[in-house]
Amino acid sequence: MGAFLHQTLLAGGILVVVGIGPAIGIWFLLRRKAKDRARRRSPLSTELLRSPGESLTDQLIDLDSDVLGWLLMMMVMPLVITCVHLAQSYILGTPESVFRWIVVGLIVVGCIATGVRKLQQMAERKDILRLGLDGERAVGEELNQLMRKGAIVFHDVPGEEFNVDHVVIAREGLFAVETKGYSKPVSNDAKAAARVQYDGARLTFPMFKTSKPLEQADWQAQWLAQWLSKATGSPVTAVPVLALPGWFVDQTGVGPVRVYSGRQLSQLLSSRGTKPLTEQDMQRIAYQVEQRCRNVRPAFTPVDGKAT
Repeated sequence: MGAFLHQTLLAGGILVVVGIGPAIGIWFLLRRKAKDRARRRSPLSTELLRSPGESLTDQLIDLDSDVLGWLLMMMVMPLVITCVHLAQSYILGTPESVFRWIVVGLIVVGCIATGVRKLQQMAERKDILRLGLDGERAVGEELNQLMRKGAIVFHDVPGEEFNVDHVVIAREGLFAVETKGYSKPVSNDAKAAARVQYDGARLTFPMFKTSKPLEQADWQAQWLAQWLSKATGSPVTAVPVLALPGWFVDQTGVGPVRVYSGRQLSQLLSSRGTKPLTEQDMQRIAYQVEQRCRNVRPAFTPVDGKAT
């Protein structure tokens, strides 16, 4: 009887440590954080403008949370399964057997294998998002230089279940800039491996050909023009632009979409065939775009989540 009681207490203690212990620790930390936040408030009274790649940054944060969750699952689930097995053996009195241990082993291996596969998929997804974020930031830096020439620049403008990467409002016209971050192949001829040809309808990279980025840039520019025409009450035309940071663009044809490398964006305001804007037009358009872009909550927020 004494041995059975000892084993029961041991199994129960393991379950408490594995399940309840971490939960108590997390509850304590959250409660202490809430009390600390209640004594302070953010000095900022308004929400912030979106930064280049804001959507990609949010996706990376969510992905990091998913990675942490799967890592915890891979560490905790084997312990929980083992504790359940021990509880069945020493609390419920189920006889030990090789078959039961084989089942436990298969479940544990299955959990770990599933976790490894998920982590591999998320690692690949993170590489794609990081590549895109680097491109967004590089293009954002180049476009921000246009503000010295009187342009107004917004980043990551939310649309309807999509976003326009960058919007440039200038006397020379309105530009909707789509950014694509493509990796380069490893090659002995570095210059050839970094060149893309644009014939007016299609992009030819060293590894593949595509027209989808051009179609996306054109469609988003049309959406931007239609939305701003309704919002401002005046007809607006947006020039579709595709930015390929880090690539050298060889243009062999002319199409509806302007294609630039990152560094070539300094010439954006020199584009021909644009519809000039008056100062009043610029302010009306900038006001509407800012309403969509000023929605980033400061990192330090009050407990109730509202600006104070």
